[in-house]
Amino acid sequence: MLEEIRHNVSQALAEDIGTGDLTALLVPVQQTLTADVVVREKAVLCGTQWFERCFQVLSPDVRIQWFAGDGDLLAAQQNICRVSGNARAVLTAERSALNFIQMLSAVATQTRQYVDAIAGTQAVIVDTRKTLPGLRLAQKYAVRCGGGENHRLGLYDGILIKENHIAAAGGIRQVLEKAQAIAPRNIFIQIEVESLQELQTALDAGAVMVLLDNFTLAQLSEAVALRAHHAGKTGQAVVLEASGNIGLDTVRSVAETGVDRISIGSLTKNIRAVDLSMRFI
Repeated sequence: MLEEIRHNVSQALAEDIGTGDLTALLVPVQQTLTADVVVREKAVLCGTQWFERCFQVLSPDVRIQWFAGDGDLLAAQQNICRVSGNARAVLTAERSALNFIQMLSAVATQTRQYVDAIAGTQAVIVDTRKTLPGLRLAQKYAVRCGGGENHRLGLYDGILIKENHIAAAGGIRQVLEKAQAIAPRNIFIQIEVESLQELQTALDAGAVMVLLDNFTLAQLSEAVALRAHHAGKTGQAVVLEASGNIGLDTVRSVAETGVDRISIGSLTKNIRAVDLSMRFI
């Protein structure tokens, strides 16, 4: 993760600073300052390492005192850290540092809302690949800080068979057989189905992880029953994941059907930055 943080910060500073921060030249080169970062709303903190890196790249002498850590629940108006050091470095890094912590805290905060909404059920909240380009590992880290779990990181560490793969391969059984033949031992195989009939076909073909796409609550409950019947005959435990247009208003009802996982694309796609500000003291 450290290398990823370095890369993310390097890219962010390069696009912001370019050939140099002209405005920072208005400040005497040896001047120092101290600033507090305050959160304006209830949130889950995430991104402290990205925040720190933005300042340290420009001046290793910048000191940051944290009053909270990644994964902590913050209250509105809470002071989360104090930054002290060279004024030019602090002013130049300020926006990039805040951008990281605002965005990653937003992902963690939204994830926590979903996790809290299904508390007491057996389901877990998982993310998707619907992430900001270049920031996937950062956003998936934020999901974990919010109490969620990660789905596959990319196309290389898991097989998710969707409708176009099924059509191209000639059917559910055929595509599962192909996947089972090529998948390394440490790679999971998941297949997406759009009906109870397709689910039954997938179960009969040996699927061990099934994505139930846009199922109604009634269909999800029936899917769980089908899974239980299949397990009774074969002894095979099949993981069921619900996905598709699931919001905070419906996620608990989905979890209560008995599915194991609920994937939410909006955790990393539809986010509103947490309101933070840096105040100089």
